[in-house]
Amino acid sequence: MAGPPPTLLPEDEAAFAALESGQSPEDVAAAHPTYALAWALLAEAALERGSTVEAYAYARTGYHRSLDLLRRNGWKGHGPVPWSHPANRGFLRILAAITRAAGAIEAVVCALTIQRGAIRIQYSSGAAGWRLRAAIGAANAGLLGAAQTTSQGKPVG
Repeated sequence: MAGPPPTLLPEDEAAFAALESGQSPEDVAAAHPTYALAWALLAEAALERGSTVEAYAYARTGYHRSLDLLRRNGWKGHGPVPWSHPANRGFLRILAAITRAAGAIEAVVCALTIQRGAIRIQYSSGAAGWRLRAAIGAANAGLLGAAQTTSQGKPVG
């Protein structure tokens, strides 16, 4: 039995162009609140500064905006959200950022299953803390390395 088809988020050309032109992720997120990459960049920058609560807030906001967008594009609460589709990368980077932020502040966030057996964020007590398991296919194996991408979500190198 085949699973649901992959969900491919739409490209937001205006938001992408705004980032490319040098607008700050904060301005882009304010003008394009459903643009996940802007929220991911804000969360990642806050994590780099050590502002974990701020990072968590950005990631959580981007996560909820992204869920709405995923649902509007046919996602039914399960199924693949492939890294290979550039417009999905902001959302997937948000998942990595919320995992890091929640682990850093030891927040207890309800377990989240994005794709049964594929992307799962779950809390483990003890030193393990939050972990992100990504098994979205061979092309997606580098999800935790996603921070090493350009502002457009393209791999560096």
